[in-house]
Amino acid sequence: MQPQAIIELVADDFAAVDAEIRERLQSRVPLVSKIGDYIVSAGGKRLRPLLVLLTANALGHQANNHRLLAAIIEFLHTATLLHDDVVDASGMRRGRSTANALWGNSPSVLVGDFLYSRSFEMMVELGSLPVMQVLSQATRVIAEGEVLQLSKVRDASTSEETYMEVIRCKTAMLFEASTHSAAILCGASDEQREAVRQYGDALGVAFQLADDLLDYRGNAEEMGKNVGDDLAEGKPTLPLIYTMREGTAEQAALVREAIQKGGSTDITAIGAAVEASGSLDYTAKLAREYADKAVALLSVLPASPFREALEGLARFSVARTH
Repeated sequence: MQPQAIIELVADDFAAVDAEIRERLQSRVPLVSKIGDYIVSAGGKRLRPLLVLLTANALGHQANNHRLLAAIIEFLHTATLLHDDVVDASGMRRGRSTANALWGNSPSVLVGDFLYSRSFEMMVELGSLPVMQVLSQATRVIAEGEVLQLSKVRDASTSEETYMEVIRCKTAMLFEASTHSAAILCGASDEQREAVRQYGDALGVAFQLADDLLDYRGNAEEMGKNVGDDLAEGKPTLPLIYTMREGTAEQAALVREAIQKGGSTDITAIGAAVEASGSLDYTAKLAREYADKAVALLSVLPASPFREALEGLARFSVARTH
């Protein structure tokens, strides 16, 4: 199933979620609304709220409160983006200037705080303590992942195990929380809850692995960011870790020095070393394995177009070009 067909499957839900997001962005302080609207209008994939909608429908949910949950998830995600861009000093996201590049760091951080606060107001309105527990824990884990990643910047000794911990916390956690909380809201069985929780985790890992792969094989215009950004920031991603571990002495030394220095002056040479070492093929293979795991976990759900769409998302996560 193609991405557009997946979105059309929940088109009414998606429109309702978009309206919910825009209504909840309103603030008595105009700059809050302005920055919030700028971020949510950036044209992102909105995969996380989409996961909520598809999971709820796959489980036969009859009420409309899954739309509020999807909006909450998007607010949490958008808040992390605002904070991430400040921490990383990013100037470009989704092909546009970041909020911190336009308005400065302080307003961006504070609007991120506003979105977190708004999302917790909405959780109270949703009225599900188990859902609030999942989402509050997820928010904590994501913050821990950010700090862990920050502590490993320019650390060429970072292991694959630590890298996997970072991406599970930073990226996969909100995917997992999206599917898990949707299953809880639907009153799914324990078996189904656990399966879709693990599906979200596997999908998130596959998605981030593919993202790190695209940092070397991607097109900057399609991706909406600069190829090699992670290397420039000194982040030891899996392609770099693998090259240092399995590449030649010369390849390993080149990558190690680049991580320790940061910057992107050697991006062409690094890209060639990473490709020659086999690290990109290794990363792509691992991403496919996680996507396959995600698909297999969905067997506990009844057959439906919504389950097919969840399977399609897993396939798309590793086949995309941006």
